[in-house]
Amino acid sequence: MVLLLGIGTTEANPIMNKTVKPYEEQGSKKKQVSTMFNRIAPYYDFLNRLLSLGIDTIWRKKAIRLLRDDQPKILLDVATGTADLAIEAVKQLSLEEVVGVDISVEMLEIGRKKIAQKSLSQIITLAEGDSENLPFPDNTFDALTVAFGVRNFEHLEQGLREMHRVLRPGGKAVILEFSQPTVFPFRQLYHFYFKNILPFIGKFTSKDPKAYRYLYESVQAFPDGDQFLNILTQTGFKSNRCIPLTLGVCSIYLGEK
Repeated sequence: MVLLLGIGTTEANPIMNKTVKPYEEQGSKKKQVSTMFNRIAPYYDFLNRLLSLGIDTIWRKKAIRLLRDDQPKILLDVATGTADLAIEAVKQLSLEEVVGVDISVEMLEIGRKKIAQKSLSQIITLAEGDSENLPFPDNTFDALTVAFGVRNFEHLEQGLREMHRVLRPGGKAVILEFSQPTVFPFRQLYHFYFKNILPFIGKFTSKDPKAYRYLYESVQAFPDGDQFLNILTQTGFKSNRCIPLTLGVCSIYLGEK
């Protein structure tokens, strides 16, 4: 989900490898993430375009383009949000069916309206679902996509194992996720922007400033790059590779079953 922006350095990072939650109160990360996205859902698409200057749409196009040679017919979009990636997949691929799952009912409702407006309801179906306990049989989907969602899993490895389970043998997973740029001074500028400016904007637009603090911290804590490739291998994926985008602000991870 694109609003989960937040770029920073990794040196002496005290929250790296720790569970980061949107709110301070008691409750699982999964429940808090669902609450957060339900709260910001009405502002989500607008802020995505505004805060990323529209670059997030380019990233999605590039991610889906990597599936063209595979010619999948049935695709699962995990953490689908308002269905932007699912819609992009239908635009580029000759798909017969797309299923999108998410734990935020408010995000899904917005996604369904967008799908209906584009007359895609016969192809794309959205359903409430837990990414760490997918309600599908083994070997169901030809391909699987996730855009800015794996960082929100409460148990990352469990979510990836579930994704691997529902893929058909030879199927490909395309995971789009924010990463941390390393080029000076680009790294420092983004660190400042997403730690200080983005929460300020979010406070007056989405009415949920705590959510935007989480946006920054979640990227800080996410094991990007080689670390994430190693986790993909450990959870059963093979031929794994990483494609950095926009000086490392974002990365596409590819894995096969």
